[in-house]
Amino acid sequence: MAAETRVPIRQGGDIITARQAGRAVAAQLGFSSADQTLIATAISEMARNILMYARCGEIILRPEQEHRPGITIIAADEGPGIPDIQRALQNGYSTSGSLGLGLPGTKRIMDEFSIVSEVGKGTIVTMKKWKY
Repeated sequence: MAAETRVPIRQGGDIITARQAGRAVAAQLGFSSADQTLIATAISEMARNILMYARCGEIILRPEQEHRPGITIIAADEGPGIPDIQRALQNGYSTSGSLGLGLPGTKRIMDEFSIVSEVGKGTIVTMKKWKY
């Protein structure tokens, strides 16, 4: 299995490519089809955020084999950054007029979730899903 898959996010079609790559890695790791769907959904949300706020970035997929199989998903961009991460993680908060469910919803469906962001420098979201 490849150590890492990188999917550049520059246009709408890249969201589909990233979703498909995430599903493929999750399938190789033996995740259920339900978990593959959750993983693909999380990737979609993060890729959409990259396009909407930063215009470009990348999704990095890493298979994990610590105490059990898992997948790490990193969404990285060099966009405007998130000035208030705690607020951005609240249901219903949005700076783009959306429903504001992307970040908090993604955090709920993943097992581990962290955001590092610096205004004017970019954002890195790191998420993990473990196979149970």
